[in-house]
Amino acid sequence: MFKDKTILVTGGTGSIGSEIVRQLLNHNPKVIRIFSRDESKHFEFQQELSEYKNVRFLVGDIRDKERINYATKDVDIIFHAAALKHVPSSEYNPFEAVKTNVIGVQNVIEAAINNNVEKVVAISTDKVVNPTNTMGATKLLSERLISAAEHYKGNAKTVFSCVRFGNVMGSRGSVIPLFKRQIEEGRDVTLTDKRMTRFMMSIPQASKLVLKAAELSSGGEIYVLKMPVLYITELAETLLEDFNNKRKSKSSSSIVETGIRPGEKIYEELMTIEESERAYDNDKMYAIFSHLSDNTQHSIPKGFKKAERNAYSSKDEKPLTKQEIFKLLENSGLLFN
Repeated sequence: MFKDKTILVTGGTGSIGSEIVRQLLNHNPKVIRIFSRDESKHFEFQQELSEYKNVRFLVGDIRDKERINYATKDVDIIFHAAALKHVPSSEYNPFEAVKTNVIGVQNVIEAAINNNVEKVVAISTDKVVNPTNTMGATKLLSERLISAAEHYKGNAKTVFSCVRFGNVMGSRGSVIPLFKRQIEEGRDVTLTDKRMTRFMMSIPQASKLVLKAAELSSGGEIYVLKMPVLYITELAETLLEDFNNKRKSKSSSSIVETGIRPGEKIYEELMTIEESERAYDNDKMYAIFSHLSDNTQHSIPKGFKKAERNAYSSKDEKPLTKQEIFKLLENSGLLFN
């Protein structure tokens, strides 16, 4: 699917975007355009990819309609990973989240239609399900914009779809780098509530399934990745134990609750009951068909079956044991050296 194609990755220097780029390079694309507003990350990523002659680095912001339209010229596939993702930041700067996560997404959609792009795959989040915060609400709107684009694109050939997943281990701003830094410095390991559960997956796992969803998409679907669930407090305990087992001097860190931040949830959801009624699944993911479609039978991906009528929530899933958390961290290269 990706061989000899021109591919644009927005947010292409971020944690997910950059891993999508790395995995795409294994598929021999004609060109990958890495679109991001952060010139420092561009420089770092350019050093990493210096041996590749088929990557282009474009400085720009999806808020800039003219810039994203120009970046999309002659593009075959867009992976849209650019977003404002941090819950507290979006709470205190709500219209900035709207500018990127809503207006920016509409700019990407219009650029794709104008340039007759084959496929657009947008990266979404578990925060969109029953959102209690600004970030989740804006990302829910972005999902709705992507789904609606499938129905108003007219004669354009572009196929639009979303991929929704939970927390990505080791990504920028995630808890694991924070916990490790606190442990190494002997400070208290801070978490907001010990009851908190989260879906969690490694960056390469998430990116690989994004590429698979792109291959499967036929228009308007939301692909929900099936992810392990863990208690955040047990994640912190596992990292603290790993540090103490590897270092001569034990860490003086304790695990301390700080209270839930504005807009934060005790548990996360990846799919509602209502969405499950329109969903099909296999062992890796769900495919939720658009509520705007009357007939989806022709779009069911091969190997998928009708999903059970059930919400998919971190509250209801069996959490990983601490041994399993350790193994997940080990396989992801996120334990202490």
